[in-house]
Amino acid sequence: MTFPLWLEPIAHVTKAQSAWFPQFAPPTDGSARVSAVLMLFGESDGEPDVLLTERAMGLSNHAGQVSFPGGTIDPDDDGPVGAALREGVEETGLDPAGVDVLETLPTFWISVTNYAVTPVLAWWRKPSPVRAVDPAEVASVHRVPLNDLLEPTNRMQIQHPDGTTGPAFRTNGLLVWGFTAGVLSRLFEVAELERPWDRTRVTSLPAALSDLPRRA
Repeated sequence: MTFPLWLEPIAHVTKAQSAWFPQFAPPTDGSARVSAVLMLFGESDGEPDVLLTERAMGLSNHAGQVSFPGGTIDPDDDGPVGAALREGVEETGLDPAGVDVLETLPTFWISVTNYAVTPVLAWWRKPSPVRAVDPAEVASVHRVPLNDLLEPTNRMQIQHPDGTTGPAFRTNGLLVWGFTAGVLSRLFEVAELERPWDRTRVTSLPAALSDLPRRA
């Protein structure tokens, strides 16, 4: 498999390399709902980017959040990889034939919704047009430049509704926070792509997002 030089640090991140979020390991009783997300990295006009979606405001889980394409792993999916690719198609209309899977990362537990999420790292070898296939589920689809996410002035900590704080990114009118921001931030750190940023910069989550339902 071939991919551009800039992707090598990301492509070489493996489960063994990273401590990742051990405190967010799924419960051992199997009660968590298993799901997967597609972390799809590509290029637009020669510039590295990542595919993100903005979830519809009417959803019962993580409404209005910016996220990776993804969802629950169905019984007939080929595990996390199959689910991540299927959800990518259903949410954005991408052509999976142009996607090369690089690695699956450790499964993380989102306690507020009790999802056990496996991120699937992939290279968008042959990009295809994308769009919000079902507006009731996805409000918009974005190819976000990596340079925007790595730019220190676009980074901050967000205070979550429960009082905790976590990494966040603000770019092109999008606020990336929660699970998605946490995984991206940790990936950049492990891949040694992170640029020093002001971790003392803390911003409250906008009321329009903090008042939305988080549970099914």
